[in-house]
Amino acid sequence: MLAGEGAGEGAAVRLVAGGTDLWPNMKRRHQKADVVVSLARLAELDDVRAIGDLHLGAMTRLSRIERHPLVAERFPALAQAVGWISSPVLRNMGTIGGNVCLDTRCTYYNQNEEWRQAISYCMKAAGKICWVAPSSKRCWAVQSADSAPMLVALDARLRLVSTTGERELPVEALYRDDGMDYLTKRPDEIVKEVIVPGASDAAHLKSAFFKLRRRGSIDFGVLSVAVALRMEGEVVAAARIVLGSIASLPSSADDAAAELVGRRLTDESIRAAAAKARAAATPMDNTDLDPRWRGQVTPVYVERTLREAAGLAAT
Repeated sequence: MLAGEGAGEGAAVRLVAGGTDLWPNMKRRHQKADVVVSLARLAELDDVRAIGDLHLGAMTRLSRIERHPLVAERFPALAQAVGWISSPVLRNMGTIGGNVCLDTRCTYYNQNEEWRQAISYCMKAAGKICWVAPSSKRCWAVQSADSAPMLVALDARLRLVSTTGERELPVEALYRDDGMDYLTKRPDEIVKEVIVPGASDAAHLKSAFFKLRRRGSIDFGVLSVAVALRMEGEVVAAARIVLGSIASLPSSADDAAAELVGRRLTDESIRAAAAKARAAATPMDNTDLDPRWRGQVTPVYVERTLREAAGLAAT
């Protein structure tokens, strides 16, 4: 259907999974389509298999992943991250495939049509200016998919299908640092499943997730922190720290993670790593709360998330 409607040739064709993001966006004229193709009747995309690798069909409801006993047992931080998405009502409709493909957000973009017309459209709509950074030639809208930072930290992969065949890519490679052209997935491709390697489960990694938002439910995040630590005895052999809701893609805090490698998880090593996370966070005035404050608290919440992953008491 996608190929027949010209999705690969630039036609205005969109996929809809749970619809919790697309339908409101179309109602507010953020996204437009001449044709919408629903995945709701593809029962084979609604599947959870957790023998070896964890396979999550793209149409699997977020609430099912959140409550699935094997996901909670083997990948507790992923279950936690999914459980922090929006509200229970929307998690009962939203899907994991839809969440990883979530549209980027911005204070100047996610407004009603009349509001955006009043200030003149931004470049993510029909204008030529990014109102967050007027001298910039690119869009700085933010990627706020809560599942994405945790999936990146766990080295998860995506399986994509089209009429030309299938391909796999790391979840990290799905995103571009561009608020408008934010996905590397082609318009004629469907996300078939998310695959989390068995080597990233709780038997092999210490992991944790944190989300900062104005209210404790419903709101999109203004910062999220995903941590995955591979241990050799009491020493960190490898580490991933991934920040969400601060840029147009999930941002890896590589310098902060490298600070932990070869060291024990102590108050000192965690504090040193968290301090380096500030350099990976460049929040702008395009989401809720003051961007300077969000930058200042990033090391604080990275430290708290690392402490949780390490099993240390909160400070």
